[in-house]
Amino acid sequence: MLAEEVAYGHGFLFVPVLIGSGATCWFTLAKDPPFWPYLVAFLVLSLTALINRHHAGVPRLLPFGMALFLGGMMLAEFETWRRGTVLIDSAVTTNVTGVVERREVDARGRWRYLVRVEGTTDPEIRRQPQKVSLLAAARHVPAELGERLTGRARLSPPSGPALPGLNDFGFSAFYDGIGAVGFFYGAPKKETGPVSSTGLIAAIERQLFALRSEIGNRIRATVPGDAGAFAAAIVTDERRAISEETTEALRLAGLAHIIAISGLNMALAAGIFFVGVRTVLSLFTGFAQAYPIKKIAAFGALLMVTAYYLISGFGVSAERAYIMMAVLLVAVLFDRPSISLRNVAISALIIIAMAPSEILGPSFQMSFSATVALVAGYALWKRRSEGRDPEKPLFRHPAVTPVLSSWNFVAGIFVTSLIGGISTAMFSVEHFHRIATYGLAANLAAMPVISFIVMPAGLVGMLLMPFGLEGPFLQLMGFGLELVIDIAKHVAGWGGDVGVGRQHAWFLVLAAAGFLLLTLLRTKLRLAGAPFIALAFVLSWQERDRPLPELLISEDGTTLALLEGERVLTNRTKPPDFIYDQWRRALMIGDAAGPQLVSTGADPLRVKQDRRAPLTPAALNAARAQMEKISPEKFTCQPRTWCAIVTENGIVVAVVEDGRYAGMACDVAHLVVAPRARFDTCRSDALMVNGNMLRQTGALEITLGDTSDFRKWLVRTALAGEDRPWNRHRHYDWRSRAFDSELPEAFRLILSDNGG
Repeated sequence: MLAEEVAYGHGFLFVPVLIGSGATCWFTLAKDPPFWPYLVAFLVLSLTALINRHHAGVPRLLPFGMALFLGGMMLAEFETWRRGTVLIDSAVTTNVTGVVERREVDARGRWRYLVRVEGTTDPEIRRQPQKVSLLAAARHVPAELGERLTGRARLSPPSGPALPGLNDFGFSAFYDGIGAVGFFYGAPKKETGPVSSTGLIAAIERQLFALRSEIGNRIRATVPGDAGAFAAAIVTDERRAISEETTEALRLAGLAHIIAISGLNMALAAGIFFVGVRTVLSLFTGFAQAYPIKKIAAFGALLMVTAYYLISGFGVSAERAYIMMAVLLVAVLFDRPSISLRNVAISALIIIAMAPSEILGPSFQMSFSATVALVAGYALWKRRSEGRDPEKPLFRHPAVTPVLSSWNFVAGIFVTSLIGGISTAMFSVEHFHRIATYGLAANLAAMPVISFIVMPAGLVGMLLMPFGLEGPFLQLMGFGLELVIDIAKHVAGWGGDVGVGRQHAWFLVLAAAGFLLLTLLRTKLRLAGAPFIALAFVLSWQERDRPLPELLISEDGTTLALLEGERVLTNRTKPPDFIYDQWRRALMIGDAAGPQLVSTGADPLRVKQDRRAPLTPAALNAARAQMEKISPEKFTCQPRTWCAIVTENGIVVAVVEDGRYAGMACDVAHLVVAPRARFDTCRSDALMVNGNMLRQTGALEITLGDTSDFRKWLVRTALAGEDRPWNRHRHYDWRSRAFDSELPEAFRLILSDNGG
């Protein structure tokens, strides 16, 4: 059967799989592997494969496959070297001066700027990032692309995983070239003067982003509200202007994929243009007989999707959709089958060669899984239909034809949505820990509106925009999107968002391997994928029975959650949504109960201002007395100073915001989380977790058990033991200007694993 698969040409389909697997392996290693050994191995294996290219069987395929795997590792290392993004090592408040490269407005009128940094002052950042993403919430005249901005800003490194095994935002920031995120204090100011040149390509890119911004503004001015923001997102990929309520409704209804410029949008735009041009040209019979109107229409569609991509902001999903659609249209120009798994494999190869890091993102995985499943399903249906009468005599009757056409359209949407939903479910489970169970119903209702109203009206509106005639068509597009939003809100009200929790580390690997075998192979050998998928879901089920950790600690040490049975107790009156929502989805926990507050009679604002001054013995004794009387029902907190709780097993956990109280907390508690503490160990033998430690470990999960001896606790970290370019900034000490990844010995002894 293996020889039969090779004869079908399906061996080529596994080339991007092997290269992507090699890249994935390189990205998931804990440390950078040495380059030269696997370069030599790649050359040796490639030479062996070349020598054995005329042989049959496994001896020919094995060295070739291993060479492709190593080639993927080399591509990953090359992309990392090419990016070379400098990530800021710790949060800092500084004056930032830089040139606006991109900008986007959100639903509340705030502007998010991508700034190419020219300098920082007060203090000057030694490891200065090349680009930063800054939010300007204060009212101001928006800066144009290419203008220089300056202002006081708070810069922070990109967030790491909220829990072990979750998404590392530092990874995506590194490969996006963004070295810090933050916000301006007040309104940023524009500065005059010459802007440093960045080359012809950068200048062209800036002009394209300016055109994109202008198009988005015109669309939102013509179509107000969320419908206009939705329309602008479909055309220009500017999504921040859509309200949180609408975005959440689209996500819950399984329609969030419409917002991004994905394969669906690009395919609809290209298909409508292709069919329209070909239909118009076919009306001129003489021209249609003399020239290949199919190729002319395909070439026109290629130019159109190229223009679509150029105004889309070069997003990951838009780039991938453009490459896939370009490959399909070029296949038409060369009289090759356009809808084939081979073309999908070529598209994947191009994307992986350009940016191997994309393969780890849910966008890449979900897009290609849906495309592969749909194309494989189409090929299977086509093979089974060969030799059959496509239209039985009964179905040729004029009275039956309209009904049959309507039925085929509805059935096509149903099958497409069903295949797309099933093929992407495993990635939704892995990355988002949830499934939109009513997504099929929402897509059945929304896709006809998108296909027959939204995309045709939007395409015509964009073609007429240079002449100022886009208004009626954009309003029609907005009307269609209002219907889509109403459908999303209605379906979201059914409550079909089912949480499945964090998955086993091998779940996605096994599920993806099984899926690829089922879809890429043609013979009965494809059934070998079923056991992989079954094993993946067995591991998923076992993961749900795994006991939850008792204590969660965020990577900045300011947010803790104690899990005791059905109760979730936190030290924050309102935990940060960004962190707690990830905890909730990953561990399937409910809302957290906030702390009870105590007061010392001092002004907390004054306490905050005087943190560098030594505390009086009376203040320390008062705090000690209050901490010794804490309750197991809730965290007890003195605002901006400390919080503490005692577990059901008598273990005292303290969170110290004011570093001056860290020593006192060590005397009372068994575990002290003090981000601002200036020492690494407690003399009382309590476990100290300070800011320097958390920078290297990331978020923590701790199972305390029934003992107060921290050496017997189970501790999982998000990042400890990893030293990769996208998290190396965590090991940098700006005082000594050196990298140090050593953890305190007491903490190293109790680490259970790195959570990977």
